[in-house]
Amino acid sequence: MRKHEQPAWQPLEQTVPAEVFLAEVNYWARRLEVTPREVRLQYMKRKWASCSTRGRLTFCTELLRQPAAFRREVIVHELLHLKLGHGSHGKLFRALMQAYLNQ
Repeated sequence: MRKHEQPAWQPLEQTVPAEVFLAEVNYWARRLEVTPREVRLQYMKRKWASCSTRGRLTFCTELLRQPAAFRREVIVHELLHLKLGHGSHGKLFRALMQAYLNQ
């Protein structure tokens, strides 16, 4: 999902702390059997997240205000780049996304 296609706005009461979000990333990293070199949170104007070729994941701070299902989708998407290779959005990538998200 592109950044400009934001899900419905969530009240601030539903914002998760950074520690909770990072715990979600760690949980999914273990499930996908990948180890990011670094996980960062910072404001990103045009993207929800990115994955560097060196294994650094950067997530937009605005994700902390998004529904859990959307956060999960973004997290799994970026971690799959580590698992399969960067830039890959082919059939295998899409199939694994669906498999992990539907478990």
